[in-house]
Amino acid sequence: MHDYDMIVIGSGPSGRRAAIQSAKLGKSVLVVEKGRRVGGVSVHTGTIPSKTLRETVLNLAGWRERGFYGRSYRVKEQIGADDLMARMSKTLDHEVEVLEHQFSRNAVRTKRGHARFVGPHEVEIKGESGETQNYSAAHFLIACGTRPFRPDYVPFNEINVFDSDEIVDLKKVPRSLTVIGAGVIGVEYATIFSALDVAVTLIEPRPTFLDFLDKEVIEEFVHDLRDRNVALRLGSPVTSIAVNGSVTTTLGNGRVVKSETLLFAAGRVGATDVLNLEAAGIETDHRGRITVTPETLQTSVPHIYAAGDVIGFPSLASTSMEQGRVAACHAFGLQPSPPPEFFPYGIYSVPEISTVGMTEEEVRKREIPYECGIARFRETSRGHIMGLNSGMMKLIFSTKTRRLLGAHIVGEGATELIHIGQAVLNLKGTIDYFIENTFNYPTLAEAYKIAGLDAWNRMVRQ
Repeated sequence: MHDYDMIVIGSGPSGRRAAIQSAKLGKSVLVVEKGRRVGGVSVHTGTIPSKTLRETVLNLAGWRERGFYGRSYRVKEQIGADDLMARMSKTLDHEVEVLEHQFSRNAVRTKRGHARFVGPHEVEIKGESGETQNYSAAHFLIACGTRPFRPDYVPFNEINVFDSDEIVDLKKVPRSLTVIGAGVIGVEYATIFSALDVAVTLIEPRPTFLDFLDKEVIEEFVHDLRDRNVALRLGSPVTSIAVNGSVTTTLGNGRVVKSETLLFAAGRVGATDVLNLEAAGIETDHRGRITVTPETLQTSVPHIYAAGDVIGFPSLASTSMEQGRVAACHAFGLQPSPPPEFFPYGIYSVPEISTVGMTEEEVRKREIPYECGIARFRETSRGHIMGLNSGMMKLIFSTKTRRLLGAHIVGEGATELIHIGQAVLNLKGTIDYFIENTFNYPTLAEAYKIAGLDAWNRMVRQ
């Protein structure tokens, strides 16, 4: 006999979903959370804070109205850190309250403390005051998430050199910012601060960034960044960072970047080093990530599952939630339906980027005959009403089957608009859906019809 049917380590998106799914199946569940409040990185330093910060910045800076009133337009002339934090604290409180209510309603027990395995079926939980207690379970889900990668050469000080978890507690809006790492997190924060009229330099040692996106979408995005005077320093690694009042960053090619503040956002590592996974018979890679069977989320120890950022790509809150649900179902004998082939990927930069399906590069690699259709938001009536000067949608179709192969959007509302493309793609829809159906007018979603017609015009001429 075990103390619980399921013990979940971590209360982020995958952990909470697994806990609630297990409880709904009538199982006893304990969630262990090391933070002060439930919610994990997603609620406290990651997804929710960064997206709340983005929305606050766009509102206070009057970003969405600048197409009409000019670049100098602002809703609030002087925007301080307090203005940015006020909305964030309300949002986070609401998220925590909702999650605590869900746990309470489903009889999910929670315990604050650090968990470590002492055997394949047992963990030791160390509380804040140092007391320890052991609990056993039939099944475990490791959903401890990740923490920022912090190399020794970066002089983190929580004053003007931050990692991506610390930046949400910024005490002052800087006049200039250097961002090292042009991954999703780095790009999001770089563009959010740029929308505040902060002078931003984005550094990436590789010659390209966000390589999983369609190249034409990246070209459109880069054009927008350069138009806003965001400096891109690609293709050269950082050799040194010095703090002397300001922050001086030296690159391998000899270029020097000076700024008031620096954000290091070059990767994250699994927060697994304190779990004593060896006692359970589980190994991690060099980044602390756990390998699982994709269909079931089982680790090398069948009754121990892992989900969320700790297992690596795609590291999205949306996919993590589904992983947690699938793991719980499998643990208790249910076989969930196989997931749809394609899921949407959203990047909450300014402007937003969202994608689903194959890129044009992937279509070419598979040697599928295809055609593309493009719609620009400024050419739609809704885009004109909103004052949009940028934004585009790209749809890729097979010329043989007429099926949609991929949808790629950069611009206002991209992460919402993508779901139409996602539905058509997973339902194996064709170009005819976009041509024959009526879309609300005026809307940005009308871009689907425009892009569909653009591709159709090119296809019938072949």
